[in-house]
Amino acid sequence: MTNKFYDFPGVSSKAWKQQIQAGLKGEDYNEQLVWEGADHIAVKPFYNSEDLEELPLHYIATPTSWKIGQVCLVQKAESANKKAVDALLRGAESLYFILPSPSVDIEVLLKGIDLSVIPIHLELLFVSQDFTNKLASLKTYKNANFFIHMDVLGGLARTGNWQDSMEKDMASMVQLATSLPGFHTLSIDGALFQNAGANRIQQLAYMLSQANEYLHLFSNQKNPVPFAEPTFKVAVDSDYFFEVSKLRALRLLWQTLAPSYNAPTTCHIIAQPSKRNKTLYEYNANLLRTTTECMAAINGGADTICNLPYDAIYHKENEFGDRIARNQLLILRHESYFGVVSNPADGAYYIETLTNQLAEKALILFKNLEASGGFLKALKQHTIQKKIREQAEKEKEQFESGKRVLVGSNAYRNPKDSMKENIEIYPFLKSSPGKTLLEPILEKRLAETMEQKRLDNE
Repeated sequence: MTNKFYDFPGVSSKAWKQQIQAGLKGEDYNEQLVWEGADHIAVKPFYNSEDLEELPLHYIATPTSWKIGQVCLVQKAESANKKAVDALLRGAESLYFILPSPSVDIEVLLKGIDLSVIPIHLELLFVSQDFTNKLASLKTYKNANFFIHMDVLGGLARTGNWQDSMEKDMASMVQLATSLPGFHTLSIDGALFQNAGANRIQQLAYMLSQANEYLHLFSNQKNPVPFAEPTFKVAVDSDYFFEVSKLRALRLLWQTLAPSYNAPTTCHIIAQPSKRNKTLYEYNANLLRTTTECMAAINGGADTICNLPYDAIYHKENEFGDRIARNQLLILRHESYFGVVSNPADGAYYIETLTNQLAEKALILFKNLEASGGFLKALKQHTIQKKIREQAEKEKEQFESGKRVLVGSNAYRNPKDSMKENIEIYPFLKSSPGKTLLEPILEKRLAETMEQKRLDNE
């Protein structure tokens, strides 16, 4: 370069720290400016290129573009198809169908959808070999991109029970992968952990351990079990830079595990906003939260983003809420130009440092889990449930003391707000009276207890 502008000497970390120390006038640097962020990670007041020199070399393969996903709960195939086709006309680029029952007519559900262009996600809330055989007929669609989500371990963690039995449920996972070569059949629902209160290190370690359980299952079969790159479903909260780093750390961790099983080193990440920090009162603040969370998901390298409608916790599915959620993503893409660069976080001193710390801490927890017998054994011994519950209690204490702020709930409350007349679905944790094999991991929002008291006093 001949431009003299670039002839300025670099400034070392030591020089920066000396200047800061002088400004502190005798105050302790670490006590005043180094703070403990989420997940017990020390955050410095500044970072520079010297921080990258201390990190191991790695390459995180991020997607060249991201898809706007539309979630559709399938009660009837005809109405779900109508909603899906309309969503595609209004900007959706990927469809995520949730199927509660195997009686769904797949042909009707997918009618009029260009499967060579639109990726299709089918989340199965049941285990059915007959339905798996029905899905095999979809192989006749050329160039179609199908993701089948049947996470039996995730179902066990969520409900405390197997769908049928351990042997049959795990056999169904093998049958699904064997019957549908070329489909994405390995799916891990990590959103449960975040929505239940787990910290990021726990989320990453538990997702990796769950994936390892499936890979171990597949590798122990007599015949090779084919499977495409796995899918991780992840919930994202509003702690922006930490969430960007979490998604990058997930890819890094998967790249570390995959070679042990000769598995693809890439993975598909579906990101959705967290439910845990959403509020019933001052619900418009949920728009700001979900926008921040979608931004973090994009810059973190998610493949598909399914936004959460601002009114999802108290309204039934409705056209207005879905349209606003979809439009948030359209604005981020077309007006804020998110996605023009596929890897915006690469080389950012702060984010690279956070990514490495999250990955290292999660890998240690993962190894400890595996040394103790793995994900399933930890679930059966209630170890995972206990650790998540402890972390959730810490968050709750921070919320109740005001250290963790949710606008409209524990800060900037409008006492005139009234919500009783607006509630269409029960917005709080539902307790199940039935018996379970083990303690389920329960999703619970931070503001629930406070909101229940406010509703009672309306």
